[in-house]
Amino acid sequence: MLRAFFRTEAGSTSALLAATLLALIWANSPWPDTYESFWHTNMGLSFGTAEFELDLRHWVNDGLMTVFFFIIGLEVSYEARLGQLRDRRLIAVPAVAALGGMLVPAAVYLVFNAGGPGAGGWGVPIATDTAFVLGMLAIVGARCPEPLRVFLLTLAIVDDILAIIIIAVFYTERLDLVALVTAAVLLVAIVTLRWLRIWRAPAYIVLGFALWVATLESGVHPTLVGIALGILVFVYAPSDQKLLRADEAVHEFTNDPNPRAAREAARTLRMAVSVNERLQLRLHPWSSYVIVPVFALANAGVRLDGETLRAAVTSPVAIGVAAGLLLGKFAGIWLGTWLPLRFGWGILPGNLVWGQLLGGAAVSGIGFTVALFIVDLAFDDQAVQSQAKIGILAGSLLSALMGWLVFRMAWDRGGVCAPPDAEPQEELPELLSVPVGPDDHVRGPAKAAVTIVEYGDFECPYCGRLHPILEELLRKRKDVRLVFRHFPLTTLHPRAMPAALVSEAAAEAGRFWEMHDLLYENQRFLTDEDLARHAAALDVEPWADVPRRLERVARDQESGRASGVRGTPTLFLNGVRYHGGMDLGSITRAVESLRESTYGDHPKSTE
Repeated sequence: MLRAFFRTEAGSTSALLAATLLALIWANSPWPDTYESFWHTNMGLSFGTAEFELDLRHWVNDGLMTVFFFIIGLEVSYEARLGQLRDRRLIAVPAVAALGGMLVPAAVYLVFNAGGPGAGGWGVPIATDTAFVLGMLAIVGARCPEPLRVFLLTLAIVDDILAIIIIAVFYTERLDLVALVTAAVLLVAIVTLRWLRIWRAPAYIVLGFALWVATLESGVHPTLVGIALGILVFVYAPSDQKLLRADEAVHEFTNDPNPRAAREAARTLRMAVSVNERLQLRLHPWSSYVIVPVFALANAGVRLDGETLRAAVTSPVAIGVAAGLLLGKFAGIWLGTWLPLRFGWGILPGNLVWGQLLGGAAVSGIGFTVALFIVDLAFDDQAVQSQAKIGILAGSLLSALMGWLVFRMAWDRGGVCAPPDAEPQEELPELLSVPVGPDDHVRGPAKAAVTIVEYGDFECPYCGRLHPILEELLRKRKDVRLVFRHFPLTTLHPRAMPAALVSEAAAEAGRFWEMHDLLYENQRFLTDEDLARHAAALDVEPWADVPRRLERVARDQESGRASGVRGTPTLFLNGVRYHGGMDLGSITRAVESLRESTYGDHPKSTE
């Protein structure tokens, strides 16, 4: 789900950027008045004598953007139930970072505007634009590992939730109690349908639209409805029973293709996947490629003539917004990341180092969609709105530039996971300290010409990429053997040690390599619940005799430290440290060189 999210959000950046440029060109064309007049065109619905009418901009901001926030609600629900937000230790750091990334920008803004007419715009620089940030990370490329994208996505989800709460609490001018009570009754009706497990789409559509109208009339911003309904949508992991039923239906269709079997196969396959995921699959592209770009087109158009720019340069609103995004976001996310790590409140996903985190903090200053959204709520004066929008554009551009510079300066670790404080100043040993013995986990012939000793970590993404490469090498070279030794980097990979213990439980049942392969093939699924499921698949008791297995893993770690291992994966070929690339070609050439030195000018055929 996360990979699909990254692809959609990053790919939609081009559409969002194009819509923004089009809005700016339109607003600065020889016909600038047509921009505002078009978006103020009224459009509505009538039911007999009753009429409901909004201008086009409000249909976009209050209507279409409700779908945008509905999808955020879907993502929050999915991640909390099945995704990254399941592990509360992984939530703590990005959640506090998101809070810092909102409080500090608001404070920076108020430094320039407290007590002034623009004080109400403190909410403008608080939110990060996920699409633009992920697009920027795509430009950064390999310098930004996937765990950082996961960290920033989690941060963005928390950021969006907090932004919605702020909009609902601080940017609601009036309350109509009758409409508010009506909205509450409609929400209870929707919750009741869910509790009764009634899944009729027309009922939810009618009630949802009525809830949106009631919320709009109540004075509370209707986007709150979107995120609430998204969170309520049912999400579940496919059960074994549903998967079996789907498999049987597909098998029946394969044996006897006919319309009835095709319909039944399609139905059972669809039911195996939760409504939440099906809705995300259908709506996410519409949101990313249509709704958000239309929103940008409707709101990003600002006059950039000499008079407007001169006013913005001296405007505390524009300066406060730009400084909040550029400096406030960076400082707030840095502080919000450092504090929970310092006090042990949470952990980071994957192999992140401070250079990458600071780069992520910098690009998080790209605020656009929600920032423009709050501008419309915070200011009535069109001139002040223009100044705030110029501040958003300036702050976002400068944040993108600063993020790119930070990533450029950040040290690239070249495909090895290692904690920042593990970089040794001394010269590392070149030889393996503990020879391969009977207690080692060995795959391959005992009299192999080349022995590869790998110090690995089951959660390390680089070890995961190396796994199929070593498998391919062993398949092609029959006189090569692989020895796996544990080196879990617990400061970076919290699930590595439990995974190592489960692999040792499998080793006691004679199934180490089966578990080894299973863990690497399921690196994203290493929670205690996942590990218990993997163990059950191999008929292994995962948590018995843990102290003895800890001692076994500790012996591998001790031998690794004595051999100068500081990160994973680290390889030794015939007892000598390997310094080449972690790709099939480089490792194969090193193995061939050792084989030739073993067999002389006539190496044995291994094909």
